[in-house]
Amino acid sequence: MIVRALLCTGLTAAICAAGGAWYLYRDLSRSIGVSTALDDGAPRSKHGDTNILLMGLDSRKDNNGEDLPDAVLDKLHAGSSEIGGYNTNTLILLHVPGDGSRATALSVPRDDLVELTGVPGHGKDKIKKAYGIAKYEAERRLARRGVTDRSTLEHEGREAGRKAEIRTVRDFLGVPIDHFAEVNLAGFFHIADALGGVPVCLNKPVKDHYSGADFHAGRQTLDGQQALAFVRQRHGLPRGDLDRTRRQQAFLASAAHQLNSVGTFTDPGKLVKLLDTAKKDLVTDKGWDLLSFVEKAKNLSGGHVEFATLPIAGFDKHKGEDVNIVDTAQVRDVVRTKLAKAPSGAPDPSAAPGAKPSGEPAAKPPGGEKDDGVRTLDGGGIPCVD
Repeated sequence: MIVRALLCTGLTAAICAAGGAWYLYRDLSRSIGVSTALDDGAPRSKHGDTNILLMGLDSRKDNNGEDLPDAVLDKLHAGSSEIGGYNTNTLILLHVPGDGSRATALSVPRDDLVELTGVPGHGKDKIKKAYGIAKYEAERRLARRGVTDRSTLEHEGREAGRKAEIRTVRDFLGVPIDHFAEVNLAGFFHIADALGGVPVCLNKPVKDHYSGADFHAGRQTLDGQQALAFVRQRHGLPRGDLDRTRRQQAFLASAAHQLNSVGTFTDPGKLVKLLDTAKKDLVTDKGWDLLSFVEKAKNLSGGHVEFATLPIAGFDKHKGEDVNIVDTAQVRDVVRTKLAKAPSGAPDPSAAPGAKPSGEPAAKPPGGEKDDGVRTLDGGGIPCVD
């Protein structure tokens, strides 16, 4: 789902570096979906840093609101096109420092109960719902004004959804969001195929008929269909959604590494296939100049990214649904710590005596294990997950 921003960053770097390939870059920048949802007056990062919100939709529809083909839905093992709505089941804040040091990717658990500030008057709900609620309300307002054109309703509804999700995440985390990238459910499927498979590692075998996951223990390479099952599985995992978040992190780390290891940047056929994938699944803000972003983001394709999951304080019910209870002040402290330019060897405030580790819920789910996240991938190792 969110993988597209990482991919396009490394991809663009390769294109711009290759002599005579300028046309490919221009084709990419002109063909991907463009959104005006990012508020021009919103706060921006300083010192050359860039915060990118990666949003993965659970929708079984394409970027124009059309149903995905039945053949694709069958491969996705994701049910009919009416399932899923427009929840942002993947939310990752990608922080790229202006000084070229290691990037940080912070996963926001989709069921965190927060104030949906992007949907005025709605109150608290799961953070993933801001997009879909705002989209629905915007379409209703347009319909009351007599708008009946389906494409107009879809476009304006999605723009409202993007704006609401961005504002809600920004207000919750307390940091600026400079750019965003959105992908649909088929994103993992397409990118794994475009890369010729993505290696992952499992601590133990799993089988889940809901997602279609059926994998042996150890390292293995996933095709598109398997990749989607891998990142969607939550049933049968010790920590449910938290383990699914770890899988998303592991997949992204491996996919970023795979960009270099399989020669994507030196193989014209693979490069073109990846370009086509980006154009199919990606929507970004109109103000994102990918060319200018290349130099400080090129390390992403080499795997120089630290992944972590933001903390939760416990679990409860809200309107009959399971939710994560969060301590907003604690979450913001962790975000500031992770994004700070601490001197080498300086202590991590989140690891101080008495503090909760950044990936560990204060109130643990049954089983009690902490969620360590996927910390780093430096050029070789593939992180193992449950």
